[in-house]
Amino acid sequence: MEWLPFFDRLAEAGHLLVPDHPGFGDSDDPSWIKAIPDMAMFYLEMLEELDLHDVHVIGHSLGGWIAAEMAVRNRTRIRDITLMAPAGLRKKGLQYADLFIQTPLERVNALYADKRFVEAQLAKPLSEEDRDKLLKNWFASAKLAWEPRGFSLVLPNWLHRIKNPVRLIWGKDDAVIPSAVSSEWVEKLPSVKYFQMIEQCGHMPHIEKLDEVVGRLIEDIKTSA
Repeated sequence: MEWLPFFDRLAEAGHLLVPDHPGFGDSDDPSWIKAIPDMAMFYLEMLEELDLHDVHVIGHSLGGWIAAEMAVRNRTRIRDITLMAPAGLRKKGLQYADLFIQTPLERVNALYADKRFVEAQLAKPLSEEDRDKLLKNWFASAKLAWEPRGFSLVLPNWLHRIKNPVRLIWGKDDAVIPSAVSSEWVEKLPSVKYFQMIEQCGHMPHIEKLDEVVGRLIEDIKTSA
């Protein structure tokens, strides 16, 4: 899995939890989760159930949107937030890539600026189980973010409630969510601690530029402990 090196490096900084979102991967798909705010409430309840405090919440793309919705509602158990190329906001005149209508080849090409990563991903054989899981993930994504596509009309009104330190990370050549959308986050979030725009990088900075992203992130997590 492309994410494993990132997870391995993050685990160096402390105890790491990597849940499958409900409806994704091997998880159940509860009918009561119908939108991103429901997903945010699910994770807030999870933090309460596990009695976790001072949590470093890290979210990429859809997960970044979920992280922001969590902190808007209840930030008391969250120490800080890292948003990597987050969905959730839009910027006038810019369009997200519509991953729901792209072919698999177009979709993979949109994720990376360095085509070596595209070639490596396309070269991996997919089992029937892998294909079923990918299809399940796309159905779940569509349920959560179909209309409007990938952003919230109301989230911008409430981002001022996030007082936790926020790290914002984006690939400059992101072909899924244009990196210029980052200005909306910087403008509306009162507590951006640092903004890392990464050159020659697409939508997956934690994979494509692993050392650059995770080195700074781990250092900052450790110094904020």
